[in-house]
Amino acid sequence: MLKNGEGRRFEIQLGEQSKPAFVVGFEDQQYAYQNNCPHRGMQLDWAPGEFFDEAGRYLICSTHGALFEPQSGKCVSGPCIGQSLKAVAIPQAG
Repeated sequence: MLKNGEGRRFEIQLGEQSKPAFVVGFEDQQYAYQNNCPHRGMQLDWAPGEFFDEAGRYLICSTHGALFEPQSGKCVSGPCIGQSLKAVAIPQAG
């Protein structure tokens, strides 16, 4: 289980393609999304596994500064407001 504010990248298979994804810890829960901003398709993390803004409240797109709610993936500020990250299943440790 990730600690609050921690993030980890991983890959998912969508058909024949491997796509980047990530999981984060927030308020003692874990949430996972495709690592793809709905605005321009850029990956969110500003450094590998770093997804949160300075306050640790929102996920932030490193390219355009869009802010996303960690628990829903919904964009609450920035160029893709109202759109959402695509949720994925959280990988099981193995």
